[in-house]
Amino acid sequence: MPIVADWSKYPNFKKSEFDCECGCGFNNATDELLSKLQEARLIAKVLFSISSGCRCQKHNDAQKDSVSDSAHVNGFAADIRAADSQTRFAIVSALLRVGFVRVGVAHSYIHCDCDPKKPQHLCWVY
Repeated sequence: MPIVADWSKYPNFKKSEFDCECGCGFNNATDELLSKLQEARLIAKVLFSISSGCRCQKHNDAQKDSVSDSAHVNGFAADIRAADSQTRFAIVSALLRVGFVRVGVAHSYIHCDCDPKKPQHLCWVY
Protein backbone atom coordinates (compact mmCIF):
# COMPACT_ATOMS: atom_id res chain seq x y z
CA MET A 1 0.00 0.00 0.00
CA PRO A 2 1.46 3.43 -0.93
CA ILE A 3 2.37 5.87 1.79
CA VAL A 4 -0.01 8.81 1.76
CA ALA A 5 1.22 11.84 3.64
CA ASP A 6 -1.21 14.38 5.04
CA TRP A 7 0.20 17.37 3.17
CA SER A 8 -1.95 19.82 5.16
CA LYS A 9 0.45 19.26 8.07
CA TYR A 10 3.35 20.64 6.02
CA PRO A 11 2.41 24.18 4.93
CA ASN A 12 5.92 25.07 3.74
CA PHE A 13 5.96 22.27 1.16
CA LYS A 14 3.92 21.06 -1.79
CA LYS A 15 3.45 17.43 -2.71
CA SER A 16 4.69 18.21 -6.23
CA GLU A 17 8.11 19.24 -4.85
CA PHE A 18 8.66 15.64 -3.80
CA ASP A 19 7.34 13.93 -6.96
CA CYS A 20 9.91 11.96 -8.96
CA GLU A 21 11.65 14.25 -11.43
CA CYS A 22 11.12 11.85 -14.34
CA GLY A 23 7.42 12.71 -14.41
CA CYS A 24 6.14 9.24 -13.49
CA GLY A 25 4.22 10.61 -10.48
CA PHE A 26 6.05 8.45 -7.93
CA ASN A 27 5.91 10.02 -4.48
CA ASN A 28 6.25 8.03 -1.25
CA ALA A 29 7.52 10.81 1.03
CA THR A 30 7.26 9.64 4.63
CA ASP A 31 5.67 11.63 7.42
CA GLU A 32 8.94 11.27 9.36
CA LEU A 33 10.86 13.09 6.62
CA LEU A 34 8.22 15.74 6.08
CA SER A 35 7.64 16.53 9.75
CA LYS A 36 11.37 16.98 10.36
CA LEU A 37 11.71 19.16 7.26
CA GLN A 38 8.74 21.29 8.33
CA GLU A 39 10.22 21.82 11.79
CA ALA A 40 13.69 22.57 10.37
CA ARG A 41 12.23 25.07 7.89
CA LEU A 42 10.60 27.00 10.74
CA ILE A 43 13.85 27.05 12.70
CA ALA A 44 16.10 28.03 9.77
CA LYS A 45 13.85 30.88 8.61
CA VAL A 46 15.06 30.41 5.04
CA LEU A 47 13.31 28.94 2.04
CA PHE A 48 13.67 25.19 1.68
CA SER A 49 13.47 24.67 -2.06
CA ILE A 50 13.48 20.94 -2.77
CA SER A 51 15.67 20.04 -5.75
CA SER A 52 15.14 16.29 -5.38
CA GLY A 53 12.60 14.45 -3.28
CA CYS A 54 11.29 10.99 -4.10
CA ARG A 55 12.71 8.96 -6.97
CA CYS A 56 11.32 5.90 -8.67
CA GLN A 57 13.87 3.12 -8.95
CA LYS A 58 14.35 3.66 -12.70
CA HIS A 59 15.04 7.39 -12.30
CA ASN A 60 17.31 6.77 -9.32
CA ASP A 61 19.35 4.19 -11.23
CA ALA A 62 19.93 6.75 -13.99
CA GLN A 63 21.41 9.30 -11.56
CA LYS A 64 25.17 9.76 -11.38
CA ASP A 65 26.61 8.47 -8.10
CA SER A 66 23.28 7.09 -6.84
CA VAL A 67 23.00 3.85 -4.92
CA SER A 68 20.31 1.26 -5.64
CA ASP A 69 18.89 1.44 -2.11
CA SER A 70 18.79 5.24 -2.07
CA ALA A 71 16.86 6.91 0.71
CA HIS A 72 15.18 8.94 -2.06
CA VAL A 73 13.57 5.72 -3.37
CA ASN A 74 12.37 4.81 0.11
CA GLY A 75 10.74 8.20 0.82
CA PHE A 76 13.25 9.20 3.49
CA ALA A 77 15.39 11.80 1.65
CA ALA A 78 15.35 15.29 0.22
CA ASP A 79 17.89 17.57 -1.39
CA ILE A 80 17.46 21.25 -0.51
CA ARG A 81 18.88 24.00 -2.73
CA ALA A 82 21.46 26.21 -1.01
CA ALA A 83 22.96 29.00 -3.08
CA ASP A 84 25.39 30.48 -0.55
CA SER A 85 27.29 29.72 2.64
CA GLN A 86 24.88 31.53 4.97
CA THR A 87 21.95 29.56 3.59
CA ARG A 88 23.89 26.28 3.83
CA PHE A 89 24.74 27.02 7.46
CA ALA A 90 21.14 27.91 8.36
CA ILE A 91 19.80 24.75 6.72
CA VAL A 92 22.40 22.36 8.15
CA SER A 93 22.07 23.83 11.64
CA ALA A 94 18.30 23.45 11.58
CA LEU A 95 18.45 19.90 10.16
CA LEU A 96 20.77 18.79 12.95
CA ARG A 97 18.67 20.52 15.58
CA VAL A 98 15.51 18.61 14.59
CA GLY A 99 17.28 15.26 14.61
CA PHE A 100 18.55 14.53 11.12
CA VAL A 101 21.69 12.43 11.57
CA ARG A 102 22.48 11.86 7.89
CA VAL A 103 23.49 15.04 6.07
CA GLY A 104 25.45 15.57 2.86
CA VAL A 105 26.76 18.99 1.84
CA ALA A 106 27.30 19.99 -1.78
CA HIS A 107 28.07 23.35 -3.34
CA SER A 108 24.47 23.98 -4.42
CA TYR A 109 22.38 21.73 -2.18
CA ILE A 110 22.08 19.91 1.14
CA HIS A 111 21.02 16.27 1.26
CA CYS A 112 19.22 15.05 4.36
CA ASP A 113 17.62 11.74 5.11
CA CYS A 114 16.19 9.77 7.99
CA ASP A 115 16.44 6.28 6.53
CA PRO A 116 16.61 3.92 9.51
CA LYS A 117 18.32 1.22 7.42
CA LYS A 118 21.34 3.39 6.63
CA PRO A 119 24.39 4.05 8.84
CA GLN A 120 23.58 6.84 11.27
CA HIS A 121 25.47 9.95 12.49
CA LEU A 122 27.15 10.82 9.19
CA CYS A 123 27.99 14.05 7.45
CA TRP A 124 29.62 13.92 4.03
CA VAL A 125 30.72 16.28 1.28
CA TYR A 126 29.95 15.84 -2.41
